[in-house]
Amino acid sequence: MAQQQVQENVWDYPRPPRVEPTSEHVQVFLGGELVADTTSAVRVLETSHPPVYYIPLEDFAPDVLVPASGSTFCEFKGRASYFDVVAGSTRAARAAWTYPDPVPGYGLLASRAAVYPGKMDRCTVDGEEVQPQEGDFYGGWITGRVTGPFKGAPGTGGW
Repeated sequence: MAQQQVQENVWDYPRPPRVEPTSEHVQVFLGGELVADTTSAVRVLETSHPPVYYIPLEDFAPDVLVPASGSTFCEFKGRASYFDVVAGSTRAARAAWTYPDPVPGYGLLASRAAVYPGKMDRCTVDGEEVQPQEGDFYGGWITGRVTGPFKGAPGTGGW
């Protein structure tokens, strides 16, 4: 008998966000290539957002993360730096980010990067293809495990 998946409602996630290790098998594909593959990711869980998966930098294929200009600031995690993700002849501009010097409590993010699933060919969690969080700012990964509604869609900016 198949094991039933535990459902998570994003409105039960905390604010400020929580970082939790996961042993789920996370894979990222771009340009027809596997660019990241890990069972050592962490998930960032924040009220109204699907989880964001942060992958250890060493679990990305060599040379696929190319530093990009600019940064943003998160009130919880600190200053984010960006990467272009490059594989084959495909370049996804500012498609990944990291917190190289996160604020206390978010140290697990320092050696990891997250990707926008909507800018990749596909991303999977334990073999399930994820759906990207709506909008062009957030990088949540929607699987059958999580329920919303999710922030990011038109009209949700004030949530």
